[in-house]
Amino acid sequence: QVTLVESGGGLVQAGGSLTLSCTISASTFSTYYMGWFRQAPGTERDFVSAVSRSGGSTYYADSVKGRFTISRDNAKNTVSLIMNSLKPEDTAVYYCAAGDGTIYSFSLGYYSRRPYNYWGQGTQVTVSS
Repeated sequence: QVTLVESGGGLVQAGGSLTLSCTISASTFSTYYMGWFRQAPGTERDFVSAVSRSGGSTYYADSVKGRFTISRDNAKNTVSLIMNSLKPEDTAVYYCAAGDGTIYSFSLGYYSRRPYNYWGQGTQVTVSS
């Protein structure tokens, strides 16, 4: 059983920063590629960022590129998302996701939900204007 627990959400003013963390209960964390998605009310769950198993490859949605940074610590079973220069449109529930598929499924589909097997419960991020 693999579980993911997100933390770090909250209320912040526009222009502020938050850091989200996701801890996975897996003995072989380094075998999972990781992603962050977000979902605002009435919208689809959208890709935000992803990181490869080693941490050597990172990917970002255009809307967050240059403002958000994803990283992972394989020794602590944790993936983090540093969010700077937050905007009201970043308001959403943020979900952590993990996948143990092939490198091809990740590299070709990291921006979709398909390659991810496990999901956290989500953490709310609210950015006030």
